[in-house]
Parts: sequence; C-alpha cells; structure tokens
Amino acid sequence: MIEVKNLRKNYHSPKSGKYAGLGTKDDMESGISLSVPKGEIFGVIGPDGAGKTTLFRILATLLLPDSGEAYLGQWNVVTDYKKIRKMIGYMPGSFSLYMDLSVEENLKFFATVFDTTIEENYEFIKDIYQQIEPFKNRKAGALSGGMKQKLALSSALIHQPDVLILDEPTTGVDPVSRNELWDMLQKLKEGGMTILVSTAYMDEAKRCDRIALMREGEFIAMDTPENIIAAYEEKLWAVKGDNLASMLAHIRTFPRVHTSFAFGDQHHITVDAQLTKEELKDYLSEKGYHNVSINEITPTVEDCFLALTHEEN
Repeated sequence: MIEVKNLRKNYHSPKSGKYAGLGTKDDMESGISLSVPKGEIFGVIGPDGAGKTTLFRILATLLLPDSGEAYLGQWNVVTDYKKIRKMIGYMPGSFSLYMDLSVEENLKFFATVFDTTIEENYEFIKDIYQQIEPFKNRKAGALSGGMKQKLALSSALIHQPDVLILDEPTTGVDPVSRNELWDMLQKLKEGGMTILVSTAYMDEAKRCDRIALMREGEFIAMDTPENIIAAYEEKLWAVKGDNLASMLAHIRTFPRVHTSFAFGDQHHITVDAQLTKEELKDYLSEKGYHNVSINEITPTVEDCFLALTHEEN
C-alpha cells in the first residue's frame, strides 16, 4: 500500500554546516526506503528532529522530495497528489483545526471538503466521535488535549480513507487518552485500514505491527518490535540506589561498563559478560552509595534504540 524508494529531502544549511532531512548525510545519493502492506500499523519511532514529520509531509503530498519515489497504492506522491489527497487521512503533529469553530462545525467543514456528510459516515467514526459528541457545540479551542486529538482523528476519518497518516498523535496527551487512541487504531486496522504513525514515545512501539527506528534522517532498524528486542545482544542491568544523579557519573567511570543511561528511577547499563553484580555493588559502596540494587532485565525498544545509536557513534 505504501512504497518508499530511496527518498531524500535535504535541509542542509551552508551557513551553519548542519544537515537535516531524509537520507544519509554522508552519502548524498542514498535515501530511505520502506514498504507497508495494506492493513498494517507501521510505526516510525524516533526523537524530535529525526525526520519523521518530513517523511509524513512528503507522503501526505504537502512537501516535495529532492529525489527518490513514494507511492500510495498505484499513485505517485508528486504526480498524482490530487488522487492521494482523496485516499488518505492526515493528522499533523500540532492541532490544526479551527479553534473558533465548534466540534460539529469543524467536522462538517472537513466532511464538505471531501464531498460527504457526517450522517453518511457516522457509523464509521461513531466509536471515536461519540466520545466528544456531547460537546459538539463547544469551541475546539476549549477542548482538552485528548478531546482535541479525538476531534482531529474524527476529521481525518470522515471520508473513510484507505490510508491514515498520524504524526505524533499522542504528544501532550494524558496516558488514558493515549491508550484509548491506540485502541481506536487497532479497531481501524482490523477493518483493513493501513496506518502510518510516528511517535517519540518508545513504549508505544509495542502497539505497532512493525516499526522503523529513525535517527538523523535515517532508519537504523526496521522489524517487528519483538524481533528488534530479540536482536539485542548486550548484558543489561537495572541499577537503583540513593543519589542516582551522581551515581551515573561513577558508573560511567567503571572500566567494565559499556554504556549507562538514566531511565526514570533507575539506570540501565550494559556490562562485560564476566562482570558480577557483587563486583559493581562493591565498587558503588566504596564510592559512598547505599541501598544499591542491581537486577538483570529484558531490554525495551528504547534500550535497543540507544544501543544502535551508541554503535553508530
């Protein structure tokens, strides 16, 4: 359904010397490629500035690539943009509906753009729209973050698109609304819709069928979340204790620690296969740290991302 072949977009600034965009920064001929079949939730996971929005804007026919090709079905994003705009639903990263229009007025406007009505497609958007329908007369600008996202998603779906493109739909949304949105996407997928979604939240990767990890305009891994985690080869420990902030600096000076990153109320570290927990605990005790606990853990997608970026560096 979605085919991307060697796609590039260059935002290189001669003045600053910095590169941003899509494609390999050291090889100006090499772009990114991916293939998403019909009925799949494909996630593009990466930090801000990785290139996710650039990719999505190209696929939504809002930005022209410098080189390469991209197709949605049989249609080329450059030459067939009018046809593509009728077959996709696009939800940009920032709320882009009309703040001074009500919920119902916004939805009616987008239905009219696609030559349809709310009534014709009510059953299709019902599961989502019914959650905000009691507030249909409320101005969009007065909605909560979660309600705004549900209105934006309803507007993107009002014409029953074949492909749904969501650029960081859960950013700034509370955890309950985040979970509800992913449940909605699963139902849409079960109905045969192809969904391309980006997020900076690594924990959302498990809700996708396949993911691509993206950094500085490149895909550094692409597979199912389970396979990416299974490919992780390092010995991974979680370290807890008092005064975690200063502890991280001392952990990084220990010769047999490969990498160390702060993860909330603990540190995730990779170590030599021969290193024992007791040896590291004794070292930290000598440095004055107490209540230290060390446990071997299963890696997350975020651990895999950090490992891959460390290898590149």
